[in-house]
Amino acid sequence: MITDQESIAAWVHGRLPEGWFTEEAEVTVDREEIIIVGRLALPDGVTGDTPAAEAKEAAVGRISRFREETRDERITIAREAEHRFERKVAWGAASGETRALFTHVAAPVMTRLRQPERQVLDTLVEAGVARSRADALGWCVRLVGEHTEEWLTDLREAMTSVQKLRSEGPSV
Repeated sequence: MITDQESIAAWVHGRLPEGWFTEEAEVTVDREEIIIVGRLALPDGVTGDTPAAEAKEAAVGRISRFREETRDERITIAREAEHRFERKVAWGAASGETRALFTHVAAPVMTRLRQPERQVLDTLVEAGVARSRADALGWCVRLVGEHTEEWLTDLREAMTSVQKLRSEGPSV
């Protein structure tokens, strides 16, 4: 059985104009959003000998140009995908070591925390690491994600296997 991720990614790859990206676009899907990030060629003249700051600025310029030149077509594709898959679409691009998301969803998540957990968030706010408890919670989630990516990847693969087995089982 094909998953939502695979189905949506296949549709996106079939819908993207040829020549936009130097390799297949990265498509990430969750319940609220589809994120499409494509790799752009490095600007002419940027090589391994180019100073890092100069290479970064050239990549930022390349990404900015792509964003402006493809805006109307990206909006059309996003509207089609939003209608078809009932999720918002966000776009981004990467060039060299530089990566930028143009738009993305910040979905609210409700949670209940006990005092020790709230104290962690409040410490981050008081220390100026975050502006609010919501920002502090987002910071904590990003930190855990960075330090457990391999485990999260294994977990996602295991969940995909479980979904496949469920779909192959007897129907009730």
